[in-house]
Amino acid sequence: MYTTSIEHHTHLSDELIDTLIGLSQEVPEFDGRHQAEDYRTRLNGKSFLVQLIRIEGELAGYKIGYGETNGEFYSWLGAILPEFRQLGLAKEMMQDQERWAKAQGFNSLAVKTYNRFASMLQLLIQQGYKIAGLENTAENIDDNKLVLNKLLS
Repeated sequence: MYTTSIEHHTHLSDELIDTLIGLSQEVPEFDGRHQAEDYRTRLNGKSFLVQLIRIEGELAGYKIGYGETNGEFYSWLGAILPEFRQLGLAKEMMQDQERWAKAQGFNSLAVKTYNRFASMLQLLIQQGYKIAGLENTAENIDDNKLVLNKLLS
């Protein structure tokens, strides 16, 4: 059995942004699309949570979410590095994020995932998320985004 730990960050620093960019560069599904300014633009002025998950002390992934004005917490971005997948880390972070959001007074969570990420979609449904919509803007059906929500009660 592995020892895991999840760090919570609620203040944005250059060091944290550099860590997130470094991790995202190790994720094959990401194409380096998020630069430092993207993180600042998304998170500045909002209640947010950045989670860093470690396994045996080694960084294994991250998850970022932020509060919306309607009382919803939006789970924006996250990934587990390839060598740490299939260990339940994404589920662990998802559950941790839900507990944190509920404790902060948010009443629901929202997430978007691409059609091509079937394992993520399955995990979300297994964790009680419901499909709430489809962003059908892509030429390729795999690039359409599914919108899912979960009530925090």
